[in-house]
Amino acid sequence: MYNNKLADDAVIDIIEAAYIPPYKIHLRFSDGAEQGIDFEPFLKKSAHPEIRKYLNTELFKGFSIVHGSLDWNDYDLCFPLHDLYEGTIIKTVCKPLFRAAAPSSAPLQG
Repeated sequence: MYNNKLADDAVIDIIEAAYIPPYKIHLRFSDGAEQGIDFEPFLKKSAHPEIRKYLNTELFKGFSIVHGSLDWNDYDLCFPLHDLYEGTIIKTVCKPLFRAAAPSSAPLQG
């Protein structure tokens, strides 16, 4: 695993991906950076059957590079490019897109 950090405004693509049994993939990015990722902890930690099915190595190694990102079965399984670049697929935390608005006391117009 490499200690890559991606700038917020960076535009990169995965240009090469090599399967390393049983659940590792070595990636090369368009800026020359490389990253080796072990997906096994992520797959085993998941309780979701649609993710756990990729513990089947035949399914797992069926990935491809689509539009510069790693993809399994037409986006059945995919990861944010930023996380792949930095090797942080398990640490991914979704940030809320919207703040909860305070309820309005004004009547709805309609």
